[in-house]
Amino acid sequence: MQVSMFGQLKDAGSASPIDATIANLAMLRDEGFARVWMSQLPYEPDLLTVLAVALREVDTISVASGVVPIQNQHPMQMAQRALTLSLASGGRFALGLGMTHAAVTEGMWGIPWDRPVRRLNEFLDGLLPLLDGQPADASGEILTTRGALLIPGAPRPDVYVAALGPQLLRIAGRRTAGTCTWMTGPATLSGHVVPTLRQAAADAGRAESDVRVVAALPISVTDDVDGSRRQAAEQFAMYGSLPSYRAMLDREGFAGPEDAAIIGDEDTVRGRLDELRAAGVDEFVAAVFDTSPDGRARTRALLRAYA
Repeated sequence: MQVSMFGQLKDAGSASPIDATIANLAMLRDEGFARVWMSQLPYEPDLLTVLAVALREVDTISVASGVVPIQNQHPMQMAQRALTLSLASGGRFALGLGMTHAAVTEGMWGIPWDRPVRRLNEFLDGLLPLLDGQPADASGEILTTRGALLIPGAPRPDVYVAALGPQLLRIAGRRTAGTCTWMTGPATLSGHVVPTLRQAAADAGRAESDVRVVAALPISVTDDVDGSRRQAAEQFAMYGSLPSYRAMLDREGFAGPEDAAIIGDEDTVRGRLDELRAAGVDEFVAAVFDTSPDGRARTRALLRAYA
């Protein structure tokens, strides 16, 4: 199981998010991590623009978006941005896409949050040919994409879909490099996510190795388990109420995000990581949430040793 790190632009605080991202990627590269997944929140700077600068400054490490929403972007624009970033980074970028939440889509953008299965399929109908260097000719009920891009030399980025429900998981398994999950525990991964994704890939004539399950969870190696649980409950509280994540927590039997978080000493955390590996997870993404530098360093040390 590959071990990667999770990053956020908001971690920069009052500093430049570009400078902070460069510094964070350089640190994680020097510590031996191969990939970082970075989120895009609606009020933040544009992630792909930041990464275009950061990946020119920091070599070898790769970055995946985890995730860029599709509702407010056209497939051709998304392909244009992703291929440009892939060109700038020498192919060290993977494009993670997702359906953001109704509160953002409808409340902030005024875009209907409806027909997610059709919307995702039509988005991929336009996006995937363009990423492959082919013209797109896709007429849909929601999205239409026609035309080609001229970005010579840009490596094709892998595409992942943040899929939790069965229909979106089947799309991911048939059409993309896999899925990236959040707040999803080992029982749900092994009994729902992994088999649904793998079966969809097999039904499409794809090999099992063609699709990957990427699972992100909060993590803290600590002796203060109760304190870290309180911190996780507070920091990740909104994921206990958003419908898609609430469904995953309920399926796992978790009362809240603090139950999904991986918290404990080195032996405890290694055991929880072993559960994810046994569940069929190909890549674990560690969202280190300890507030102290020493605590974060302790967690990263465990992750390096485990990998």
